Amino acid sequence: MRLSFSEYRFALRCRWLLAACLCLCLQVATATTDPLPSWTAGESRQAIVDFVRQVTTPDSADFVAPDERIAVFDNDGTLWSEKPAYFQLLFAIDRIRQLAPQHPEWKTTQPFKAVLDNDMDALADSGEKGLLQLVMASHAGMTTTEFERIVGDWLMTARHPRFKRPYTELVYQPMLELLNYLRANGFKTFIVSGGGIEFMRPWTQAVYGIPPEQVIGSSIKVKFELRNGEPVLVRLPEIDFIDDKAGKPVGIHKFIGRRPIAAFGNSDGDLQMLQWTTAGEGARFGLIVHHTDAQREWAYDRDTHVGKLDKALGEAAAQGWTVVDMKNDWRVIYPFQLKQQK
Repeated sequence: MRLSFSEYRFALRCRWLLAACLCLCLQVATATTDPLPSWTAGESRQAIVDFVRQVTTPDSADFVAPDERIAVFDNDGTLWSEKPAYFQLLFAIDRIRQLAPQHPEWKTTQPFKAVLDNDMDALADSGEKGLLQLVMASHAGMTTTEFERIVGDWLMTARHPRFKRPYTELVYQPMLELLNYLRANGFKTFIVSGGGIEFMRPWTQAVYGIPPEQVIGSSIKVKFELRNGEPVLVRLPEIDFIDDKAGKPVGIHKFIGRRPIAAFGNSDGDLQMLQWTTAGEGARFGLIVHHTDAQREWAYDRDTHVGKLDKALGEAAAQGWTVVDMKNDWRVIYPFQLKQQK
């Protein structure tokens, strides 16, 4: 029996909520008094705790009213992994392969041929233009409701090529704890990502505790239509907004309307967001997740096409940003590793 969309969405969210509850239970079981049990004692952890105490203590000179406690987080490489490629790109690749029987011309047309031939070098050579073609072919031409269903189906069935787990299990346990810690201290947490806004919104509340209205991302245009008397929003193959690099402060201004007091990123794509956030008056906090753990995750920074960290890493010391050494500052990387420690 085919479920209605509302029934489907309810079942999907129940599954993700169950996963989120299990993660929370694991956190509580690990430590009921320590809000950041997966962080090792050290400068990074202490910097976070000191900043939160500084802005939430009423008699502090740097006290910040709850309405102004805005924290923004990049997603790819900051809240979940981004290797061997951005997960949304892997979704687009799977979608192209699924649609290929309807497009025989793709067998001889790049970048589609590269995807069908599993030629990642040729795909990389297609550059931003080729990737944009893939996104438009795989993300447009359906209603927003249909796209949400497609994303949900993929997340429920797709598995990461290295870890053989759902992509939503490749979230960082220390960052989940950090999100909870900030919210427990009156912060409002937002995602500000170069990824697609409608790719993220269906699952961020269940996985991160961040509702869809607090997700800012890149978007394509949509238009209103009546189909068989039913109002729908149709996704068009046209770029609307790119929420990356200099676009991130623009997106924050446009959709949040307040300058954040804390920003968290991992790459040069987050540089301007960190600069904009920490340039404001009063106490400010910037943090960079530095991928240094080749055994439990990946080690990369300046020499990579995915999540390049060069300029932001060089500027961190001068700006006073905290740089998290993933290998040494995090006891575990993923929530499932907590189970493995039992």
